This record gives sequence, C-alpha cells and structure tokens, in this order.
Amino acid sequence: MKYIFSVTLFSLLMLFSQSCRISKHINKTTRHINKAIAAKDTSAVVVNRLTSDSATKSILTIDNLHLHFIDFKTFNAKVKVQYEDSKGPQPDIIAVVRIMKDSAIWISLSATLLNFEVFRLLITRDSVILLNMREREVQYRSLDYLQDLTEIPFDFTTLQNLLIGNPVFLDSNIVSYKKTDTHILALSVGAFFKHLLTLSSDNNILLHSKLDDVDLARNRTADITYGEYENNTGIEFSTYRAITVSEKNKLDIRLYFKQYQFNNVLSVSFRVPKNFKIK
Repeated sequence: MKYIFSVTLFSLLMLFSQSCRISKHINKTTRHINKAIAAKDTSAVVVNRLTSDSATKSILTIDNLHLHFIDFKTFNAKVKVQYEDSKGPQPDIIAVVRIMKDSAIWISLSATLLNFEVFRLLITRDSVILLNMREREVQYRSLDYLQDLTEIPFDFTTLQNLLIGNPVFLDSNIVSYKKTDTHILALSVGAFFKHLLTLSSDNNILLHSKLDDVDLARNRTADITYGEYENNTGIEFSTYRAITVSEKNKLDIRLYFKQYQFNNVLSVSFRVPKNFKIK
C-alpha cells in the first residue's frame, strides 16, 4: 500500500496544464506529436536552432503561455486514478484534493475496492503530515520528504501549480524552436530538466509536455498529454490527463477529474487522532 501511495502522489504531483480540448483517447494528431517526440532524449528532436527572429517568437510564446496560468483562491477536486506498471493494471485509487492558495494542500487517498480511506496528507510551505489510516500511524516530515519520495525538486509553489494545472519547470532558456501550421515546439533547458513543450500554433495553448532529466545518469523521463477540457466557470481545466513516467520501470497513469470547484469556501482542517502512534 505504501507503493500505491507513492504512485498516486507522484501522479498527482505531475499534473501540468493549459491546453485546448483534445480527445479523451489519443487521437491521430496527438499520436503524431508523440511519435515526433518519442525519442528518449528531448534534445534528439529536430527543431530549428534559434535565429534572432525565432528567439523573439519563442519568448512571445512563453509569455503567452503564462497568460493561461490559473489564478485562484481555493480549489477542491475528486480524482479517479488508474495506473499500470510492469505487473499490469493496478487497483483504482480515489484522491480528494483541497488547496488553499499559498498556504496548504490537503490530500485524501482511498482504495476503491475497499471503499476505505488509506492515507491523508497535509502539506504546508515547510512541512508534511502523513496519516496512515489503516496502520493508525502519523509521520511528521519537512517538505524535503516529498522530494525524497518522488525524487523531484519540489517546493510548495511548484506542488501547488502542478496540482492546480499551471505549467511548472518552465524555463526561459529556450534553445530550439519550430512552428508548423498547427503546432509550436519549444525546447528549454533548465537546472533540472530539458523540457519539450508542444503548443497549438493559433493560441499558444499547451498540448503536450515531455521532461528529460539533465543528469543523463538518472535516465528519468515524464510524458504528459492533456484532454477533456471544460470551461464551466471561466477557467479552462483539463479533466483527463495521461501520464507516462519512466526511469528503471515504466508507469502509465490516467487521471479522471470527476468533480472540481474553484474559489468556494473551503476547509483543510487536519486532526491527528490521539490513538495514532508517531512513526
């Protein structure tokens, strides 16, 4: 069950966003994009090296992408998580996520087969509290715990953006750029990742994100596609996301947002039962 927790948390933390509506199942256009960037290393993708003109366009592209950032006060959602590893499909997980902007992230994980809450997690700007409901245990950790668990350099703001659906690890150091009639490909290199972004050429909306570790020894990649966008409250929000994570093993994740709300009155109260032992 600890493995399930790690997988589910990782999948939730790897949420990236802002794209136009695409098919729930990867359509021909997305398959074409995936084929173009299926290379193990994003630097292997053939895109144009920057000229002065393309450099200007790449900067405008990133600036326009920032215009799609979701601004909010509170967020809550119910997410169905499906995933498959080397052993095949695993039991579904239901995650409930609540966020108070710049303050707290509250997550509850339940096993659908058991209909029982397994873990509850509270993340603040500098700490993590984890309740193991089955074992009746509580863990108090610094935020570094999540970095150790997922092996990704998260801080609170990055976690918040991942969960809410804003781009993360978005570096202004664009080294390559290419535009077609339908898509824009921009490759940036940051301190931790090489990041290949695929955007729609008409409105600079993110369609696909591929991250490769700058450290070649890590051999870590994440491949994310977004779909089933809704705009019920003036905010475009992806209700279906497909994630493939690879390092030593490959993991396929599907996230289905069944319910979500922005800017409602929200509580993230977190009580540790007296009979829980500290681990």
